[in-house]
Amino acid sequence: MSLDVTDWYNRSSSGCSCGHTHYGLTVDTFSIRNGALYELRSYLLDKGWRDVHLVSDAQTNEAAGEKLVRYLSEEINVERTTVLPDRNGDVIADEQAIMQVITEASREADVFIAVGAGTVHDITRFASHTVGKPFIAVPTAPSVDGFNSMGAPIVLRKKKITYQTQAPVALFADLDVLREAPRAMTAAGFADILGKYTSLTDWSFGAVMAGEPYCPAAARMTQEALDQAVSAKDEIRMGTSFGMEQLFEALLKSGMAMSLFGRSHPASGGEHHLSHYWEMAFLEEGRKQLLHGEKVGVATGLIADLYHGEVLEKVFRDPALDAGQRKGIEALIGQLPTGEEIRMMLKAAGGKTSLAELNIEPALYEKSKAHAHTLRDRKTMLHYLNTV
Repeated sequence: MSLDVTDWYNRSSSGCSCGHTHYGLTVDTFSIRNGALYELRSYLLDKGWRDVHLVSDAQTNEAAGEKLVRYLSEEINVERTTVLPDRNGDVIADEQAIMQVITEASREADVFIAVGAGTVHDITRFASHTVGKPFIAVPTAPSVDGFNSMGAPIVLRKKKITYQTQAPVALFADLDVLREAPRAMTAAGFADILGKYTSLTDWSFGAVMAGEPYCPAAARMTQEALDQAVSAKDEIRMGTSFGMEQLFEALLKSGMAMSLFGRSHPASGGEHHLSHYWEMAFLEEGRKQLLHGEKVGVATGLIADLYHGEVLEKVFRDPALDAGQRKGIEALIGQLPTGEEIRMMLKAAGGKTSLAELNIEPALYEKSKAHAHTLRDRKTMLHYLNTV
């Protein structure tokens, strides 16, 4: 691993005078390298944790769960939950999955271990926090930026709500495992990072126009993550070890920016609101779920289209704005890539680029365009387009 995570976090967050609460780094160990799985046993023994509860699903059992259980069981007592899918074959971070983990976990467990992609981590994060136990992150795909964050997006009664719970105490990302992840999941992780183009734009807009809390340090951390992933897009598409390392580090940095700020503003704007709206519509209709990053990537291109088009048009005819405000918003949008540029980057990384590829109907998009801003109390440009 080329990145000293703790040092980077401390350097990136030091000297910030934004006035908002900064949260310290609670993850004490990061390992992002070939063979990182095989560092976990000594970490557990050093901590004195000899009873663990491992959470995975059928797919992530094959990717890393089974080998990790065999390796740990030589000196560690391992109990496990294999989270059950719904009728569509999807593993969902919902009430049923969380209760399955809580009821199957022994009270004697010292620590939980999440082995999987974003959904398994969200389930484990919420369940471990609920029972008052720490958890360790073992990602099996570079698919999302929330592995090391405190936020757990949970589906409760088919509505998606993000709860602030806890970050992992340690993270072991084995590049040998990440390279074997399905290409669609790697492309989804890259797409999730591209969403920072619009989330950072929305965050700046909300801070200037509505006085929302803003942290320059967290914004810089997120921008660095975005730049790192975009610079490595060709290596990411080819699935090289360097590409996986660069993508995972970028995802990690984005998650750390959210952890520093204590909220998801740096990494979640109008693009995530569209994605969440689509996800809940699919849940209501009983349709098979899409990868989070796939939705975010397509939504980012559409949001960029809206901001360069309808939002900018509205800005210049809005009588409530003065010339200085108009110029400021125009400058914000001006530094945002166009929707077509974003779709070109998605395509170059092997990702999906259109609503048609996601099987999202134009009517659903129009509904989300008009109503997705109501899912979060954020003054994004999507909110401005619909409410001012």
